[in-house]
Amino acid sequence: MRTSHKLTSLLLSLVALVVLSMSALAADPGITPGAASSIVSDQKAGSVLIYNIYTSSLSNPGAENTRVNITNTSSADVFVHLFFVDGSTCSVADSFVCLTGNQTMTFNMSDTDPGVTGFIVAVASDASGCPIVFNSLIGDEYVKFLSGHAANLGAEAVSGITAPPCDPATSSAVDLLFNNVQYGALPRVLADDHVMSRGDGNDTKLIINRVSGSLVSGISNSSFSLFGLLFDPLENPASFTFTMGCQLNRSLGPGNFPRTTPRFENIISTGSYGWFKFWATSDIPLLGAAINFNPNALTNQNAFNGGHNLHKLTYSTAGVLTIPVFTAFCS
Repeated sequence: MRTSHKLTSLLLSLVALVVLSMSALAADPGITPGAASSIVSDQKAGSVLIYNIYTSSLSNPGAENTRVNITNTSSADVFVHLFFVDGSTCSVADSFVCLTGNQTMTFNMSDTDPGVTGFIVAVASDASGCPIVFNSLIGDEYVKFLSGHAANLGAEAVSGITAPPCDPATSSAVDLLFNNVQYGALPRVLADDHVMSRGDGNDTKLIINRVSGSLVSGISNSSFSLFGLLFDPLENPASFTFTMGCQLNRSLGPGNFPRTTPRFENIISTGSYGWFKFWATSDIPLLGAAINFNPNALTNQNAFNGGHNLHKLTYSTAGVLTIPVFTAFCS
């Protein structure tokens, strides 16, 4: 009888463990952030992901390449429409990936879009190609350049709130409105909290993306103006302006970028540091990153390599991305 009782207890314990395991797969613990109040971030899940930079070299992909990772944290399947924006021409190429529940996927840009530098937009979709609310996508990327710049950057996730009206039978395109009604708002003012001196061997690559326009015909490559403030260690500001198209990818300092008086190297002098913020003079949403390379990082305790997405200080509800609508397919 005692043996039978022990077997029964053991079986009940096993059943309880199975139930607990199934519950753990069904839902994660904790409170899910409200979609409307959950701002764009590289530390959350969303319905739209934006990867700030990708690149690969045709001749030397071992030295310049990008590994892109995307994960479905839900138990439900989803189609993801990927848009690859060429930062030079602003033309767009696209493809679908299909993610089953709890699946993660990795691909190298040397295989997917070789020889191109730009940024990626990923949109959760249904089988017809219509965008859906599916706040379960996360992602990141490992990017390295021939110049030595390298970083692991999280994909910026935007929450879906209400799915855009979409009927594939009557329209071949749909607008995604980042207005805190359909999708969360996108940044208006960006900042980098620690800008290091070139005199100490630092080469900081600044990357800025225009996150508004057409992913059907290509994001506009027309130049627009930005205004910014660069602060030295004593909080003294120096203003600057510059123009860009759909993507800016430049090192701070060379070529008087950004053009300040006094020059960048005098404001952020050897042994010094500062910070800056900037925004488009018209209401255009922006995202970006900063990646630093210092060849002395292996020998100098004060030299470091790496990168991060730029900080968001204020937001815009003017962002619109137009995407094509057609039946999803996955190879």
